[in-house]
Amino acid sequence: MKKLLTFLVAFLIVVLVHEGAHALVAAAYGELAAFQVHPYGFEVIFKTPVAQRQGIEWGLISGVSNVITVLLGYLLLFFVKPIANMKNSFVSAVGYWLIVMFLLLDPLNLSVGPFLYGGDIGGIVAGFGVNQYLVQILSFAIFLINRELVAQVLLPAYGIKTDHPLFKPWIKLGSVS
Repeated sequence: MKKLLTFLVAFLIVVLVHEGAHALVAAAYGELAAFQVHPYGFEVIFKTPVAQRQGIEWGLISGVSNVITVLLGYLLLFFVKPIANMKNSFVSAVGYWLIVMFLLLDPLNLSVGPFLYGGDIGGIVAGFGVNQYLVQILSFAIFLINRELVAQVLLPAYGIKTDHPLFKPWIKLGSVS
């Protein structure tokens, strides 16, 4: 039960940071209409309908949250040893899940998500005038790099050993911890 609770607390934090960043940037541009909590998750509602959205502000509204979460993942990973060795095992476990989610969820969302449900990529593409597939490829490359950081830095810091191909290093980098 404790493991599930630490996962859920971390997930809630990640969602609040991600959606909160959308809301803050949208508010800065006068585009925030509402912030709603649904049984299936959080929703930021904007004033301008999707079909009428254009301009760099939509790239920022859609993209800043993705950048913030990944940067927070890198920041937490920088402090992984103190987080992993905290006396409070609950906080340490939440820290573990925060690092995993901050590093992996948004790059996966931007790379694979558009094939399934769209998501933030529409605003990034429209706002910055970039090719969707370029954003997806770059996001997938970041996902793979971050997956390698999880395998080579995070898991060893927590004493986790695995032979699962998704969680063991694919590239020999030497000592990165």
